[in-house]
Amino acid sequence: MTGAPLIEVEDLNVHFPITARGLIRRTTGLVRAVDGVTFTIHQGETLGLVGESGSGKTTAGRAILKAVPLSGGEIRFHRPDGVVDLVTLGGERLRRFRRHMQLIFQDPYASLNPRMTVRDIIAEPLEVNNPGLTKEEINDRVRETAALCRLNLEHLRRFPHAFSGGQRQRICIARALVSRPDFVVCDESVSALDVSIQADIINLLMDLQQQLGLTYLFIAHDLSVVAQISTRVAVMYVGRLVELAPTKSLFARPMHPYTRALMSAVPSIDPDKGFDPEELAGEIPNPANPPPGCRFNTRCPFAQERCRSDVPEWREIAPGHLVACHFAEELATDPRPANSPDSISEARP
Repeated sequence: MTGAPLIEVEDLNVHFPITARGLIRRTTGLVRAVDGVTFTIHQGETLGLVGESGSGKTTAGRAILKAVPLSGGEIRFHRPDGVVDLVTLGGERLRRFRRHMQLIFQDPYASLNPRMTVRDIIAEPLEVNNPGLTKEEINDRVRETAALCRLNLEHLRRFPHAFSGGQRQRICIARALVSRPDFVVCDESVSALDVSIQADIINLLMDLQQQLGLTYLFIAHDLSVVAQISTRVAVMYVGRLVELAPTKSLFARPMHPYTRALMSAVPSIDPDKGFDPEELAGEIPNPANPPPGCRFNTRCPFAQERCRSDVPEWREIAPGHLVACHFAEELATDPRPANSPDSISEARP
């Protein structure tokens, strides 16, 4: 199912400067979008990344792709011919390496050029990153990839406006996979679609993963979708990871208060089961001015004085289950949240 590490992220930081307006621009602060994130993605697995809007999920995914400037940390990409240090990779070397890692965007409408045919949209990554390919070789690869993504040959001559949302997302997937990458970041890639179309795209992504040996970082806010596709799930809050575990373990026994609250907010498919989500006081903190200690302490119903002063250690408290909470062991003995998803049998192991 999964193999050796493909991506190793260690103490990743992405900070955006806040500049004061005026005659002389000066930096007055930092937005800590990603602040000390560490995780590993193994070959052939799907790591789900969840959290509220503004938690830093998308920034973390784009940072791994070197699509945003990094403020610190290490990103190592394991290849058969050695380990590539993505932090130091730049210029022409980075452009050539991008064929190994691609991105599927959230909006299938805004991410396609309306003035290009589907054939040209899918072929563009090959033309940019593989200048040695002939036109016939590019056409063959485009037709092959389109067929894998369930697009007909006649679709290649059309423009994006002629397609539905689900068809456009398949075009986006084909564009990302035409260069045969090893690693794909799916940035909320089904959130803009209807529920029935979401299921179709999720099944397509899972089939393509098996056929092409892909590794995914799947960014989403819909926990039911994450449960279906992910091998492991990481939970992010205000720029930091608070919990990471195999999917079934996380859904069966979340060990961080924030994860428990997220799980409780998912309605059950059982009509006889009550719906009583845990309420969190206040709003998500400003990443430009995060609270000291545990960043969840301003909303956590279990917070104590230690939480307001000491940053919790990122530690493993069960095999493969990591959490950043001072009282995770005590929370682990509590019963599972009343409204957490209980139909997890379809989730990946």
